[in-house]
Amino acid sequence: MTPSKLVVLDRDGTINEDRIDYVRSAEEWVPIPGALEAIARLNHAGWHVVIATNQSGLGRGLFDMAMLNTMHTKMNTLLAQVGGRIDAIFFCPHAPIEGCECRKPLPGLYLEIAERYNVHAKEIITVGDSLRDLQAAAAAGCEAHLVRTGKAALVTDAEIAQWLAQVPGSCAHADLSVFVDYLMQREGVSAERFGDTVSGRHAG
Repeated sequence: MTPSKLVVLDRDGTINEDRIDYVRSAEEWVPIPGALEAIARLNHAGWHVVIATNQSGLGRGLFDMAMLNTMHTKMNTLLAQVGGRIDAIFFCPHAPIEGCECRKPLPGLYLEIAERYNVHAKEIITVGDSLRDLQAAAAAGCEAHLVRTGKAALVTDAEIAQWLAQVPGSCAHADLSVFVDYLMQREGVSAERFGDTVSGRHAG
């Protein structure tokens, strides 16, 4: 399948609440208010949504693949309840010391997504909550957006400005819902159109 419109989202801090000690279980996976509905709005407007996420908790031994799958089952179930879906989940399971190419801020995950979906990286819109999300997107050649939830909620306006300055062309939004508002307005999508409403490095 070659999607005509593709948005790649970070997970922790962008879709669900982040935790300093890592999200380790389905019980700890808690959606940010409005985030799931924002994904559903993207879907209803014709966007394919994919996740690209560092999950070094696997490499650190904090949880296993079975638990990660349980978290994502919960996410997909809650998404379905609001009419949304995630096409695929690409993740880096490595600890930082492993020196892989798929751990953000390196571009490996985004490049793999571009290859899998047979699109140019420049056609992919990315959203994350940290400087490394912006850096990974820029390194891959993707369009980069920041949401001020998760890690970005913990820094000052001046620090956010510094992040954006390091990644020319990037921009910030209050949260995923506000990003979707921006994208819909930019693309000229009417609100009435969508109503009120893998093993290894990737899965889905």
